Amino acid sequence: MNNFLVHVKLFLVAVIWGLGWPAGRVVANDILPFTASWLRYVIATLSFLVFLKFSGQWMFPNRSEWRRLFAIGFISTVVYQGFFMFGMQYTAAGDASLMITFNPLFTAILAIIFLSEKMHLNLVIGLVMGITGVGILFYYSPNVDIDFSSRVLGNLLIACAALSWACNTILMKQAMTKPAGDATKPLNPLELTVWSSVAGLLILTPITAIEAITQGVSVPSFDGWIGVIFLALFSTVIAYVWFADGIINIGASMSALYVYLVPPFGIIGGYLLLQEKLGTSLLFAFILITGGVIIAQRDNSSTSKHDEAQPAGL
Repeated sequence: MNNFLVHVKLFLVAVIWGLGWPAGRVVANDILPFTASWLRYVIATLSFLVFLKFSGQWMFPNRSEWRRLFAIGFISTVVYQGFFMFGMQYTAAGDASLMITFNPLFTAILAIIFLSEKMHLNLVIGLVMGITGVGILFYYSPNVDIDFSSRVLGNLLIACAALSWACNTILMKQAMTKPAGDATKPLNPLELTVWSSVAGLLILTPITAIEAITQGVSVPSFDGWIGVIFLALFSTVIAYVWFADGIINIGASMSALYVYLVPPFGIIGGYLLLQEKLGTSLLFAFILITGGVIIAQRDNSSTSKHDEAQPAGL
């Protein structure tokens, strides 16, 4: 019965992360990008800290850990969120939910460069399939009501978001396997997420202030607030806690299977909420990109295990 509830929560995580893409498009077209990210992380970070305190998992990082946390926070909260919000201004939610799926392939490539992992045939096959799927998405997306050049720009920005999240994954892998400085043990994924969010918010605050000074204060509409709150509380806090709970109870490999449901829910969410278009090209792109990721990870055990323990980024 307990595992049944875990599976239900993981299914809901996939739904939440899928709906995060249309929510992101609403927010991105309502307020300025860094303001949107700042509001999201103010709400999410405060919620995370309250959760740590009342769940009995409270800890405070030492000085050497903070150096890592600021690096991770800068990439995940500033760089990734910047690309995400700018990208969602230009492309469809369904298209973006497919583009971000390329993230594990970027991670595998970076692991070869920085973690001395080996290139293997399955990775090559996976990359070819993934790139083919991305090509179909670029040229044959059914969302033709969005100008082609805008979609290309948006998809490229989301690809940059996927690459930045892959960089973040490598840093988190190192942080979770090697204690920092005088620390007695590495931080766990929840501790890393919470405190890197705090660090990222500290970096994001002056950037948002500069944006407000140069472009004016951006206040969300009612729909914008709904989107920000959804991204903060549901996509960031609740979904991550439930996903981490799934990893603990049924393992990373089984939990990761639910991540592959995110793009279909992103496409369906875009169709129902934003009147985006459906088409067979999205199905072919999904099969090629997701299939490529699955094949690429088959022989890349150390990287895939880590990727499976991490949300795909949103």
